[in-house]
Amino acid sequence: MSTGVPEGYDPHAFPPFAVTVDLAVFTVRGAALHVLLVERGQDPFRGRWALPGGFVLPRESADEAARRELAEETGLGPDAVGALHLEQLRTYTDPDRDPRMRVVSVAYAALLPDLPEPRGGGDAASARWWATGATGPLAFDHDRILTDARDRIGAKLEYTCLATEFCPAEFTLGELQQVYETVWGVELDRPNFRRKVLNVPDFVQPVDGPPRRTGGRGKPAALYRAGGTTTLHPPLLRPQPTDAPLSRPEGRTP
Repeated sequence: MSTGVPEGYDPHAFPPFAVTVDLAVFTVRGAALHVLLVERGQDPFRGRWALPGGFVLPRESADEAARRELAEETGLGPDAVGALHLEQLRTYTDPDRDPRMRVVSVAYAALLPDLPEPRGGGDAASARWWATGATGPLAFDHDRILTDARDRIGAKLEYTCLATEFCPAEFTLGELQQVYETVWGVELDRPNFRRKVLNVPDFVQPVDGPPRRTGGRGKPAALYRAGGTTTLHPPLLRPQPTDAPLSRPEGRTP
């Protein structure tokens, strides 16, 4: 009976290594892009802030480990964790990225409308939302992962409907525009943005009912919900640096 193991293969000839998961979870708070971080309660990097994550157990997949670690380290309930759309970002394999041993990490990115305040758990001393421009140096190579995750989300906003995942179930076009401005770090022309969004078939769908006032002295705005399309044709391209208005300053973490 064949075991499926190649003849002459010696697993002891290869040094063991661990597999971990790291999660870059984003939300928009106070017109600023925030990321979920945990304060490490153990060495290495005790007391430093890091992306939530941990080791993959022998009998679980990376996806299962990502959701388990997120729940354990942040205290988010099963409904919040289960609702997260986790997208695999990339795999990080630098030999010295973890001082304990050789560790390969599968990183994920996720974004949702405003989530509840997290609390520390597992090997995390505490957890909180941080404005992405105010995090300071993170543990391990998590600054690189965070940068890669933010770049991925910014790029996907150009050709997918990902921005609506930052919005509540019903939103105004002004709220949708704020998502783009927050993630891209630029100010967009309101009439031009509205025209581009409404010209994409089934990007958004109008909601029946009275308009909603969103603050200020402007007139109430019509409500929309996410449409059925997933890809933007034509894409909603961000302004190039030479053409873009001045960047909106990022919010500060209180």
